[in-house]
Amino acid sequence: MKRKYEGVYILKLQGQEEGIDEMVGKITKELEGNGAKLEKVERVGRKEFIFPNNAKQKHGYYVQVRFEAEPTVITNVESHLKLSEQVMLQHYRRL
Repeated sequence: MKRKYEGVYILKLQGQEEGIDEMVGKITKELEGNGAKLEKVERVGRKEFIFPNNAKQKHGYYVQVRFEAEPTVITNVESHLKLSEQVMLQHYRRL
């Protein structure tokens, strides 16, 4: 049974904002490739962290995605994107 989800991704910038389009495209292709139906992709933008996780990373680029998918899609996408060095954090919740 398909359910609605919301995903939030924090991408590492490291001074190269031109790579954001490519990374957002990679995330959406990963979701669609696993059978998710995208409803909304919102680029929230660059945000400073209140509590930096280390001295090198003080900000990230936030992307919010809403989609409809089977629960197994979350596990597949999450495990694949963990391997990407550009994805600092990913979080999913059911709507």
